[in-house]
Amino acid sequence: MLHASPSSFIILPAVAKIVCEPGWRWQKREKPMQNYDLFYVWSGEGTVILNDQPYEVGKGSCFLFRPGDHTSATHNRQKPLVLTYIHFDVDGPVVDVPQSYRELQETVEFEHLLARYVRLFLSDVYGRDEESKLILKQLMIHLLRADTEEPVEKKVSNQLSDVIQEVANYVRQHPGITHRVEDLAARAGLSPRYFSIKFKELIGSSVQSHIIRMRIERAEHLLVYTGMNVTEVADALGYRDIFFFSRQFKQYTGKSPSEIR
Repeated sequence: MLHASPSSFIILPAVAKIVCEPGWRWQKREKPMQNYDLFYVWSGEGTVILNDQPYEVGKGSCFLFRPGDHTSATHNRQKPLVLTYIHFDVDGPVVDVPQSYRELQETVEFEHLLARYVRLFLSDVYGRDEESKLILKQLMIHLLRADTEEPVEKKVSNQLSDVIQEVANYVRQHPGITHRVEDLAARAGLSPRYFSIKFKELIGSSVQSHIIRMRIERAEHLLVYTGMNVTEVADALGYRDIFFFSRQFKQYTGKSPSEIR
C-alpha cells in the first residue's frame, strides 16, 4: 500500500475504540473477512485466532486482517481488551500490503494517528473523509516501515535513547555555541566516555562530527537565505578563523562558502 494514493482508500463506517465487556468474545463466522480491518490493542490480555493461528495479544499488538481472512478472539475477563478497529477497503489492485501481525514497540505516534482517525467520526467536520484517507495512508506506511526495518540489536533503554536524542537536538538548535563533550555528557547525566559511545551508537556519528555537521548545515542555510556574508556567518557560528571555517565547510559540503552564497 506504499504506492496506493490516499484517494484509493475507501472509508467504511465500522470504526471505534472500545473497552470490551467482561463476557466479550469474537466468534468465528462462516463467511471470511470482506474487507481490510486494522485491529490494534491498547491494553488488556487476550487471544486472537487468525486463519487457525493463535496469537497471545497485549498492548501494542496490531493486526491487519485482509479480505478472505477468518478471525476470532477471546480475552481475559480480569484484564479486558481495549481495542481500536478500522474497517476500510482499497479501490484497485494493491501491492506492498503490511504483514498480518506485529507487536509495535514504539506506540505513541501510531496511537495518536488512531485516536485522530476515530475522533473524526465523532462529528461531521469539514474535510473528514479526505483527512481520514490521509491518516489511513500514514498508518499503512507506519506498518510497512515496521515490517521492513532491520532489527536493531542495541541493548539501550528507551529512556537512554530519549536522552541522547534530546542532546543531539539541543546541538542542532544551538549550533553557534561552543559545545564540549563533557558539558553535553553532563546534560545527559552520563560520563563523557559512556556518553560518546552511546551517542555514536544511536546517532550514527561521533559527538564532534555531529557538532560540526550541525554548524555547517546552519552555515549553509544562513549563506543561502539570509544575505549574510561569509565573515558574518563564520562569526555567528563561533569560528574565530574564517580560513578554518572555509576549509571545514568545503570538507563537509564539497564547495566553498563563497560558492554557496
